[in-house]
Amino acid sequence: MTIKPEISWTDFEKIDIRCGTIISVNDFEKARNPSYQLQIDFGELGIKNSSAQITSLYQKDELAGKQVMAVVNFPRKQIANFFSECLVLGVYGEDKKEVTLLTPSLPVKNGMQVG
Repeated sequence: MTIKPEISWTDFEKIDIRCGTIISVNDFEKARNPSYQLQIDFGELGIKNSSAQITSLYQKDELAGKQVMAVVNFPRKQIANFFSECLVLGVYGEDKKEVTLLTPSLPVKNGMQVG
């Protein structure tokens, strides 16, 4: 296991991680790797799109309504014909193909920040 270099508190403060609720899920057929297109409600920050490679462990019907953690201050990234506006966070399995979503243990208001 490779450990990344130490960062400062100032570096951490630059990352804006928020909680949001998935409101819609679609198959992303044009993606190179199996993925879903997600729409996530971040409350006052609005609704953001994300492409997520989480098809191994999650079915579309179980994702709507699920709260997830995401980095919301990356620039938009075009993936095929889709613009991803946030990075949904998860834990890689040993093969790096299975991703377990990071979710709050209790419901929280959409848009709340990790600190």
